[in-house]
Amino acid sequence: MAHIALFGAGGKMGCRITDNLRETVHTVYHVETGERGIANLRQRGVEPTPADDALAQAEVVVLAIPDMLLESVSAELVPKMRSGTLMMVLDPAAAYASVLTTRPDVPLFVTHPCHPPLWNDDPDPEARRDFFGGIKAKQPIVCALAHGTEQDYQLGEQIARAMFAPVSRAHRITVEQMAILEPAMAETVTACCCTIIREALDEAIRRGVPEEAARDFMMGHVNIPLAILFGMVAAQFSDGAKRIIEYGRQRLIQPDWKRLFEPDSVREQVLHIVRGQGG
Repeated sequence: MAHIALFGAGGKMGCRITDNLRETVHTVYHVETGERGIANLRQRGVEPTPADDALAQAEVVVLAIPDMLLESVSAELVPKMRSGTLMMVLDPAAAYASVLTTRPDVPLFVTHPCHPPLWNDDPDPEARRDFFGGIKAKQPIVCALAHGTEQDYQLGEQIARAMFAPVSRAHRITVEQMAILEPAMAETVTACCCTIIREALDEAIRRGVPEEAARDFMMGHVNIPLAILFGMVAAQFSDGAKRIIEYGRQRLIQPDWKRLFEPDSVREQVLHIVRGQGG
């Protein structure tokens, strides 16, 4: 059992964590200052704890707050933390950008959910509709210890598994690797491409294709290429499909797009997230 101070407990992510931690043996001090967040907690029968009271008792401090607030919030909280208190953040951006206030005697653990897989074969229909995870669907998570001891890592992973439950497996990686996964891989590239897919559907509809027909066609033709590319089926693209894929690549994708994974670009991306800086 751990004593956990959960900051941002009434926010979107905070409420998910609050709900999951209530199913554990951990003692949780819910810290929330926003009116809406406090209302969310009270709907759950939870009263907020003053920040200083929570810090005085916490062995683990979880910052479930927006990335752009982590710099200022950590500057306020970290000097008040007891030596040995484990600080947990739920995204690598602020840690990788080096904007968090840290102390050598305050271990730092970074974690993030992978979210349930695209091809979720869970027999429970509610689990198949749990797209974000943390409610019904099993999901992997990634974990990194920025600094601290092996014992700190084990505690962090234990808490992370409880926060994001049900968890299928935990991958131990570095903060740098986590920043490559998000934002670079998952958001800068993949989420951006997904918005283009949606815009392509909207454009087909705008040009007169019936909406239901266009959506059905798109959903099937998203599923098949992904199944081929990720080895879910023993099939290959046809010669015609390969030619038109290359045609599209030349017109849509910049030739040097993989530079987004270079360390200087990843750093620019995380600064854009936490400070609104960058190109």
